[in-house]
Amino acid sequence: MVTIEEVKTKKQQKEFIDFPLKLYKGNPYYTPPLYMDEKKIFRKDFVYNDMCESVHFNAYKDGKMAGRISGILQRAANEKTGKKQVRFNHFDVIEDEEVAQKLLKTVEDWAVSKGMNEVVGPLGYSDLEREGLLIEGFNYPATFEESYNYPYYQTFIENYGYQKDVDWTGSRLRVPKDYDGEVDKLAAFVMKRYNLHLGTARNTNEFLKKYADGIFELLDKSYELLYGTVPFTEGMKKMMIDNFRLVINVKNVAVILDENEKMICFGLTFPGIADAVRPSGGKLTPLTLIRLLKTLRKPDVIDLCLLGVEPEWLNRGVSVIVSAELMKMLRNVKYAETNANLEENYAIQNQWKRFDEEKIKRRRCYVKVLSV
Repeated sequence: MVTIEEVKTKKQQKEFIDFPLKLYKGNPYYTPPLYMDEKKIFRKDFVYNDMCESVHFNAYKDGKMAGRISGILQRAANEKTGKKQVRFNHFDVIEDEEVAQKLLKTVEDWAVSKGMNEVVGPLGYSDLEREGLLIEGFNYPATFEESYNYPYYQTFIENYGYQKDVDWTGSRLRVPKDYDGEVDKLAAFVMKRYNLHLGTARNTNEFLKKYADGIFELLDKSYELLYGTVPFTEGMKKMMIDNFRLVINVKNVAVILDENEKMICFGLTFPGIADAVRPSGGKLTPLTLIRLLKTLRKPDVIDLCLLGVEPEWLNRGVSVIVSAELMKMLRNVKYAETNANLEENYAIQNQWKRFDEEKIKRRRCYVKVLSV
């Protein structure tokens, strides 16, 4: 017998957070989020509560935990798109189609009760959250920024009437073996032509003090039309800055400024910390902290997290400067992983053609129109 319960008690919250850790125990490709971050979604002061309404459900089969799901009414996104959507996220389930369908049906019923007529997902509270269902690349470890799921998830979701809305791809980038310095030459030409220069900072705190405002301004402009994005609130900015303080290394960032010190482009990479947090299930144990510090000092892999360009500069070739800086960063690591790039974001997809690119993952967001 399958039953669905809304998460209300501390016990249910713990079951909700712990379920994927048990489901993927021993799986070398699953990377958990930080445990303390997962707990925040149940707090009254959760950063997204001012723009979202959310609900969380646990599924039980014969009395045992068998799945979970979240429903998110992202009001800011609906106002932006004019749609009446609910997002589903935190979807994890045992290999049982009945359990999966009952979880999805519960979110659909909740969506209808809120006057909505579509369900999309997996999507988080914003574009900063893990998003998309993995449909290709199951034998590659998820980065810290990515979710992971078993292949049967796709079958269960599609069998219940969900169809593709968008896809993201993920790639590994390396310096081409026959690299002749052409990108560096092009970058130098663009910088000289437009009187541009790279921003500098001695440490992370100085970097954030000088450039955080410009980064958020460019993010809002350059991400405005991208799928699933919402404008940054002050709470989101504070959350990001707090996270940046932990992972930004000024050696692995690029900020391009014009002659008036105005930011026109930036690229942020973070050390790949997945291997550091995986053994502890995302809990910050003493051993986890030791692994994190070691990784932050000298990463083997870097994750490409954020790239922003002032819209009026999009056709002036400034992205080649970021590519040139990334080429330099790649000389000190095994590779960079791009995380999720929209399949139809041709500007970013074309940028990676300058590298030795290996496409390794594909993620999908689904949509279902509800009968109301």
